[in-house]
Amino acid sequence: MAEKMRIALAQINTIVGDFAGNSRKVLDYVEKAKVYQADVIIFPELTLCGYPPEDLLHKPKFIEDSGLCLEELARKIKDITAIIGFVRQDGADIYNSAAVVSNGNFCGFYDKMYLPNYSVFDEKRYFKSGKCNLLFDICGIKAGINICEDIWHPDGPYKAQKESGAQIIFNLSASPYYVNKHRERQCLISNIAVKERVHFAFVNLVGGQDELVFDGASSFFSPEGKIMSSARQFQEDVLIVEAEFSVKNNVEKKNLEVIKIDTMLKEKTSKVEMKIEEERSAEWEVYSALTLGLKDYVVKNGFEKVVLGISGGIDSAFAAAVAVDALGRDNVIGVIMPSKYSSDQTQKDAKILADNLGIKSYCLPIGEVFNEYLDSLGNIFKGLKENETEENLQARVRGNFLMALSNKFGWLVLTTGNKSEMSVGYCTLYGDMAGGFAVIKDVPKTLVYKLSNYVNNVKGKEVIPLSILERAPSAELKFNQKDQDSLPEYEILDAILKEYIENDKGLEQIISLGFDRPLVTNIISKVDRNEYKRRQAPPGIKITEKAFGRDRRMPIVNKYR
Repeated sequence: MAEKMRIALAQINTIVGDFAGNSRKVLDYVEKAKVYQADVIIFPELTLCGYPPEDLLHKPKFIEDSGLCLEELARKIKDITAIIGFVRQDGADIYNSAAVVSNGNFCGFYDKMYLPNYSVFDEKRYFKSGKCNLLFDICGIKAGINICEDIWHPDGPYKAQKESGAQIIFNLSASPYYVNKHRERQCLISNIAVKERVHFAFVNLVGGQDELVFDGASSFFSPEGKIMSSARQFQEDVLIVEAEFSVKNNVEKKNLEVIKIDTMLKEKTSKVEMKIEEERSAEWEVYSALTLGLKDYVVKNGFEKVVLGISGGIDSAFAAAVAVDALGRDNVIGVIMPSKYSSDQTQKDAKILADNLGIKSYCLPIGEVFNEYLDSLGNIFKGLKENETEENLQARVRGNFLMALSNKFGWLVLTTGNKSEMSVGYCTLYGDMAGGFAVIKDVPKTLVYKLSNYVNNVKGKEVIPLSILERAPSAELKFNQKDQDSLPEYEILDAILKEYIENDKGLEQIISLGFDRPLVTNIISKVDRNEYKRRQAPPGIKITEKAFGRDRRMPIVNKYR
């Protein structure tokens, strides 16, 4: 005898700590799933409290509220089986768990067994590893449940679940984005489905949370490892899928506890259309991650408008374009802050950019204030040669102007430094680093150029002026200044930085790839000695495999070279 199970994968955008709001969203998607006659609906990892809750998990009241929220929610879920990520408490221990709720009853739970403790993850700081593997019997169809990291281990709990007769695996994830991550997941899950000969339903969180962006891309796989249906990236979605199962008794090689769910499969009067989202370019992915990450950071923190300096350079131009696409032109303010070193062309380009984007802009020259600084410091600096001190004072005047606007009007200041600059310290503390959010903090300079061209191509017009794209980059803090006066060509710099920062290669290993020894030595030295600066930078959106901040963590006081 064969039965068809219809499953809803609820790819939702939650807010950490918003138990009421997250619960409402769960109920909204339960109702949507019921319209599609779904038998089961699956939500992402830690849906009720949001992911990652970090040290909120040290607050007893937070854990208590999570449990009460689940109890209240369970009573409201009728005529469907829901699998929901939550924090479970057992005595003094807490677990990253999945609750199974059906017809108003709490039926059981599964505790995550493999806790990630690398990269951006700190789960062993908070959770205990689950010890009890089990199956759920839904109308004779045996289902295994696991959570995110559980599938990234070759001996993960899905193996024992299959050996005990699981016909489908449900995986609840909060898997953060970096370039190409969703293809890695698809390959992994496809291999598991083929090896274990099971259907596999993967549901992933979507949305921005501080530095992290979750890209969704939830998917359903056949036992042959083929993607049968997939959800959109970077958007909320409910993916409805259907599979046929035999409900005869399976031969069990290994026994796990089986919890039976007292429910019935729905009679289906409509058909399910499986859909597979088209593959998109890397530029589309990164740009989508940046816009979603910025939008959620601004909106979830209660801001309405953002302000940023626009210099006529590529970084601020691209950051402004991201802001407009994320928040709308009416919510973005650009500030042009020329000095005597600012060329006529860059000032013109900054105004053209603001016009092209349709944003309000202000011009606040910094010359007089800069001269006041120099006059005030004149006696102390007397007889000393001008150097980067005077350059940085200009950046700090600009930072003060932006922060004053932020204080007066409640606008969030966006900084515009890229990963290449942040890596080598080509940025000014309390100057261009002053702000609340660093939009392109994890975007290398060479990628900034690619993404800027992408913006113009997608819009079908010159949003970012061609003169900005073609001009040699400069901070314009002294006459005839160019970035390459202090740094190698960005193609070379970014290649070295990728090996050192993302691939953790040492000096000799990088030199063996064909790079010049003195240059590599100099770049590594710059990266190492500027950790103190990066520690004081605002948070920014992670898009590479290893971002500064919660991902790459180095001691500031550090003699290892």
